[in-house]
Amino acid sequence: MTTTHASDRFTALPDDQTLAETVVALEEHGFSVEVVDDLDAAREAVLARIPEGSSVMTNTSVTLQQTGIEEAINDGEPYDSVRNRMLALDYETRAQEMKAIAGAANVAMTRHACEFVQPLTFRALSGSHVVVDDYAADNPDPIAHITFSQTVDLFVVAPATANTLAKFANGVADDFLTTTYLACTAPVLVAPAMNTSMLEHPATQRNLQKLRADGVHIIEPDKGEMACGTIGPGRLSEPDAIVAAALEILSNRAQAIMNAGGANRDLTGETILITAGATREPIDPVRFISNRSSGRMGFALALAARDRGAKVTCVAGITSVSAPAGVGIINASSAEEMHRAVARESGKATVFIAAAAVSDYRAKEQSQTKIKKSEGELELKLERTPDILREVAESRRNGQLIVGFAAETDDLLANAREKLVAKGLDAVVANDVSREDSGFDTENNAIVILIRDQPDPIQLPLMSKLEAAHRILDEIVKLRRANVTAKTASGESR
Repeated sequence: MTTTHASDRFTALPDDQTLAETVVALEEHGFSVEVVDDLDAAREAVLARIPEGSSVMTNTSVTLQQTGIEEAINDGEPYDSVRNRMLALDYETRAQEMKAIAGAANVAMTRHACEFVQPLTFRALSGSHVVVDDYAADNPDPIAHITFSQTVDLFVVAPATANTLAKFANGVADDFLTTTYLACTAPVLVAPAMNTSMLEHPATQRNLQKLRADGVHIIEPDKGEMACGTIGPGRLSEPDAIVAAALEILSNRAQAIMNAGGANRDLTGETILITAGATREPIDPVRFISNRSSGRMGFALALAARDRGAKVTCVAGITSVSAPAGVGIINASSAEEMHRAVARESGKATVFIAAAAVSDYRAKEQSQTKIKKSEGELELKLERTPDILREVAESRRNGQLIVGFAAETDDLLANAREKLVAKGLDAVVANDVSREDSGFDTENNAIVILIRDQPDPIQLPLMSKLEAAHRILDEIVKLRRANVTAKTASGESR
């Protein structure tokens, strides 16, 4: 970038060094900066940033007069103020596009964001109060972070600075934006923007990985030359890319809502028994053997099956998330308790889905008192726990569908295929639990579904566990229909 003096018609013009430092600071915050040396070029640059014919509110078009930039230029407003307003158009464009597409765009700002563009601008564009501080005197809603977070369909943060990413990833809630994030039940899309070195720092990369594991959608920043001379990623993604990513998320959410709203009741008449969560096998009154399963996948299956018309019972082990409403819940702590509960309930089920991560082994002898630490080694003898899935499959009644899960760290397909055949299952859902972005205790899953009598596995990309649950149920519906067709054909042949 070539940095030059602006026209003398701009007052309070900074010197070259100050201007260069300002440009560097702005680009590190994700702004796209262009310095021009005459008024006509400045006016053309502003006009080019406003979409032709854009209209974000009913019968209201955004014009240069409404942004105040043309007036500021003509009145000789200080250069810094004019520059900030010009660059803020990038953000205004996003608000315009999101409102035009979604029908409403509520805006929240951090205090630092207010240094670049005033809340009044976004209030005019969105038609709603712009929240900066929950406790501000002019805030019409004293618990806006709750209202805001639980009434939106998508929460978009652009730009997301390194500071914001760190707070999101570690649960820090010290302003309106971060408290809203923690309370948000809608999908979240963040668009990181910062200096390349900051983006590539191990701490930032750890935070991004945490957010991915939490189910946050991340649009990668653009690559290019920074004002400081660095070439690499860090620029804020173009508005079109952010809007496109938001549209895709909203489309997927709309489809899920359609399914949940009863548009697809293809499991009506089915009674589905699902296991979820982990089991704990006591060693002594203090210690136990367990695993990292949260129960999210099992509960997602229960929720999806309920919404598709099935009567659902869930045998829940140790979970870190709440069970869905409208589902029968039977609590079981150990593998033996889960074994007994499934044995009681499986005869009533038309479909059994074993999504729980049941411990394969337990202590052969459980100490009744806490085992004391000693200088010597401690030997712990283990014995097998009941194979719940195998027993249900072996005692299945006519027409009952049995689906298992295979949580693997290596040879995913081979191990899953072996489980499918050895236990006589109708389907196995395999997932690689060594991945940090899916599997145990994450919002997302990347699964492979293996179906009996089908040589080719169904490999699905990373998606939310609710979406994955619906895809699993889609295959169960196909199996049920295939069984009905086979029975009909068999009856006709006789």
